[in-house]
Amino acid sequence: MAVSVDIEKKLHGFTLKVKLESDGSPMGILGASGSGKSMTLRCIAGIQTPDSGRIVVNDKVLFDSEKKINLKPQERKVGYLFQNYALFPTMTVEKNIACGYRGDKKHLKAKVADYIERYQLNGLEKRYPGQLSGGQQQRVALARMMIGEPEVILLDEPFSALDGYLKDIMQRDMQNFLNEYTGDMILVTHSRDEAYKFCGHLTILDSGQALTTGETKKLFERPGILQAARLTGCKNFSTVQKMGKHSIYAVDWDLMLQTKDVVPDDVTHVGIRGHWMKGASEGGENHMEVEVVEYIETTFEHQYLLKNKKGGDCQPVWWMCPKGNFEEDPRAKVPKYIHFPEEHLMLLKEAK
Repeated sequence: MAVSVDIEKKLHGFTLKVKLESDGSPMGILGASGSGKSMTLRCIAGIQTPDSGRIVVNDKVLFDSEKKINLKPQERKVGYLFQNYALFPTMTVEKNIACGYRGDKKHLKAKVADYIERYQLNGLEKRYPGQLSGGQQQRVALARMMIGEPEVILLDEPFSALDGYLKDIMQRDMQNFLNEYTGDMILVTHSRDEAYKFCGHLTILDSGQALTTGETKKLFERPGILQAARLTGCKNFSTVQKMGKHSIYAVDWDLMLQTKDVVPDDVTHVGIRGHWMKGASEGGENHMEVEVVEYIETTFEHQYLLKNKKGGDCQPVWWMCPKGNFEEDPRAKVPKYIHFPEEHLMLLKEAK
């Protein structure tokens, strides 16, 4: 199973340029709102038409601007799970599911009954979407999508409208569903956690441009590009001057740092995730003596903004520290020094 996408489409304010190659493992597209994520899916599904390029699924050409190929959505064997599920409000559960069927009409009733059974919707056949819970609506939308036996499924921010416990439950159900699905999957999301959880490969999109593509875990560890590091949730950055093969000066932190990776000549920034820094009682290599600028309490961790005690115009860094309990004094957690482990330093350059 494989998906190949290489398209351009003019949008308001920028031109979407996306190139994707899937080898069958779940693929994600991570980006902020308005970056072109959903438009990419719409082009693959045939809902929107690219201005130029090519889309191929399992050696079947769905779109080719040069050869004037542009298959209709119903001819593409592509399943699309919309952000709000897009169920028809005046249709019952069984009729909504039937809308996705593309086979012989004489088998329709049996197929719908089969998918109602598969997605645990028994007893809800005659209900309307407004009479269902969020989880039930999602299962109806999945059944409608899967009854068409798609070769690739497109998931458009399927958890964006959910909060807390319901989101956790539905993400678990989705993971179980994906474990059983043998085709290709492309998920678009603005959530770094969803991208990390569901996608083996990831493309990071910014204002219509694919910044970088690769294995998800490797991209989170070494994004390579400043904007990609931001989109994966990193908060701590400094401009740098290269000092040696494994040495940089972090200008905004007024700190010399030794690096595990060889410092490239075109490096512009260094980044580090707040969870990877470590508190220390004594100074040393890659250590910064700190003072607290601000403290923020979250449910399960302490968050500190720490500044180089040297003073001056140094930028603070975020440091995240897990709570031991809900009663502990956050002041007792503040270290004298913060250590920047060399293996967690991200050497970055700005996207052109």
